[in-house]
Amino acid sequence: MKKVIILSLLAVIATNIQATDLTTFYKKSDTFFKKYVNNGKVAYKTIKANQSEIQGLYDDIGSMNLSSASADQKKAFYMNAYNLIVIFQVSKYYPLKSPLDQSGFFDKVKHKVGGEPMTLNYLEIKKLILANKDPRIHFALACAAVSCPPLASFAFTPSNMESALTTRTKKALDDKSWLKVNASAKKVELSKIFEWYKKDFTMNGAESLLDFINKYRSAPIPSSYKISHYEYDWSLNEG
Repeated sequence: MKKVIILSLLAVIATNIQATDLTTFYKKSDTFFKKYVNNGKVAYKTIKANQSEIQGLYDDIGSMNLSSASADQKKAFYMNAYNLIVIFQVSKYYPLKSPLDQSGFFDKVKHKVGGEPMTLNYLEIKKLILANKDPRIHFALACAAVSCPPLASFAFTPSNMESALTTRTKKALDDKSWLKVNASAKKVELSKIFEWYKKDFTMNGAESLLDFINKYRSAPIPSSYKISHYEYDWSLNEG
């Protein structure tokens, strides 16, 4: 009986330590984003000059133990991890004109995330989109390019995540430069994200892309409008 109690206490202690580690990670990430991200633009040059800050967060991402983390804790962790790894890679090889200047940036280079080696594409699709069935995540991740949804200047946490995901989604879909509506021509130009990840946006019952978009837009787009996709600008989102 005594052995069972001790094991139970050790399990509780381990869980609390892990929660503390994740909480510390969220706080450090939040401080970093607030310091180096402004209006969706990232101060890569300044980050490069202070490489130890992003290196420390990158190391934390690799060593984090998620074995007892809740679904919400993992979701917040992985979203922050994705954005921080993108910034880490850009700053490591800075100056770059585009993330695509580094071969295999998204689909070849592997990073340790919660003890597992994976590419950014694997992290995005397997650990976030498929694991959570939440297409709003696409608006929380920034790929270091001008055409990406703007990067938030704060970290996602289990407590702010739900409202933040909805806010980020609405912000992108109401942005005239990101979602281009031409009422006189009755057409709308969408980001390539909607072409590349079309299935994600209709996975939860949305009958079409416009059905998903109109759920979050302030001014719904008529279903009769012709849809096209503008070219993606992979220029670095540097500020």
